[in-house]
Amino acid sequence: MRCPFCGHAESQVKDSRPSEDGAAIRRRRLCPACGGRFTTFERVQLRELTVVKRSGRRTPFEREKLLRSIEIATRKRSIDPEQVDRIVNGITRQLESLGETDIPSQVVGELVMKALKALDDVAYVRYASVYRDFRETKDFADFLGREGLAEPSEDDR
Repeated sequence: MRCPFCGHAESQVKDSRPSEDGAAIRRRRLCPACGGRFTTFERVQLRELTVVKRSGRRTPFEREKLLRSIEIATRKRSIDPEQVDRIVNGITRQLESLGETDIPSQVVGELVMKALKALDDVAYVRYASVYRDFRETKDFADFLGREGLAEPSEDDR
């Protein structure tokens, strides 16, 4: 493993242990050239996944991008980062177990929405607002009403 500090081609593994959910191995490493310490994670990857966007464009599946989008939705909520990591691991495993290498982006989005709805209503609505591309407050109100997340207003009764 190349050192991220000095670029030296070799590093020494000082400690290895499984991650919280057992889906990865955490390795503490030391660079013999500069003495820098860093951590790497090793994960099982069953197959190379490609996300097919609505436009037809194809991009490699990126676990980090999925993690980032869920972290944005859960920002400033009392949600443990390990819960977010478990969700990402679960969604990744579900995608890999579909048996297909080409995954429509809608499938990824629906899995994220399902996981967030079970975790936190605010994070769910935040993610949905971007995923469903809400343009007006009416879009929010319609969505909240359909999902049973909002109390009906006086006008709705």
